[in-house]
Amino acid sequence: MKSLLQQRRFYRKIFGAGTLLLFGLMLIAANLGVAKLSWSKTLMIIISRIPLFNQWVSLEQIDPAALIIILNLRLPRILLAAMLGAGLAVAGAVFQGIFKNSLADPFILGISAGAALGAAVAIVLGDAATYFGLGLITIAAFGGGVGTAWLVYQIAGAAGKVSNTTLLLAGMAANLFLTAIMSLLMTFRREQLERIIMWTMGSVATANWTEVLLLLPIVLGVTGIIMFFARDLNVLLIGEDNARSMGVEVEQVKLILLTAGTLLVAALVSVSGVVGFVGLMVPHMVRLVCGADYRTVVPFSALGGAILVIGCDTLARCLIPPTEIPLGIVTSILGAPFFLYLIFKAKKQVL
Repeated sequence: MKSLLQQRRFYRKIFGAGTLLLFGLMLIAANLGVAKLSWSKTLMIIISRIPLFNQWVSLEQIDPAALIIILNLRLPRILLAAMLGAGLAVAGAVFQGIFKNSLADPFILGISAGAALGAAVAIVLGDAATYFGLGLITIAAFGGGVGTAWLVYQIAGAAGKVSNTTLLLAGMAANLFLTAIMSLLMTFRREQLERIIMWTMGSVATANWTEVLLLLPIVLGVTGIIMFFARDLNVLLIGEDNARSMGVEVEQVKLILLTAGTLLVAALVSVSGVVGFVGLMVPHMVRLVCGADYRTVVPFSALGGAILVIGCDTLARCLIPPTEIPLGIVTSILGAPFFLYLIFKAKKQVL
């Protein structure tokens, strides 16, 4: 049995190795693509934007086109993919903890269906204007996701308490209803069918620095809030009644965490579309390696999610160039077998 100190050292080593893997993968992703660039030029361009290190490199011999490709196209996409993966994985870990169900995912409250319907409505309206640097589709998707989650919570709430079972059923009903509404909208507006379908498949191909800078404080802030309540999440795992007896304000903690997770997922989905299975796979794999302590699960989920989505997006870009596979398809191809594995494992435990 490892001592607590040895265990912490072990986790730090794994986290450090994972961080190095993440930065290495980001460098590889920045270099790969339809436009061929040398590794040295890619590295020099990236270092030129890092404070303190930028004084050691000169970009005089670098082609301006290479600068545009790396700084304006690939880097924002890589960073957005990292935040998308980290945020979805953290949200998935939180929802799995609240519902005490490893099969729960970030879209359990109807967030994806609400965001998809909001985006579909914006696409049909065809307004190309931007507000605060964001397109109407992004804003409508965020509003749809948050609004749906709020409505589900209001339906499930009674006497100041929210039943996990009722919340799950309300989320399922919202998913089915909103998906039906979106299908009806697509039936009557067939000329917009392709755009709506492509949005629902998920992608970070249109990433830009405005989205990166807006999402960064949201992802970091919400992750910080969740880390603050990590101990309470640990206590909730042993049952709500036991948690109350240990001084945890169960309903208040659940509301804060559900709200934080909802805002995080809605913000991410609004710029990427629906990217499934990340929040299902990563927290489960982290718990297999690091146990169920949320003080460890949350940061490792963020790291693992970032690595997974950057890897999947790089595959989406490079498998059949110049055609890109939607990111959501790649994550689903990986996630569906994993989901079946979880179901099979749960079935064996019951038997």
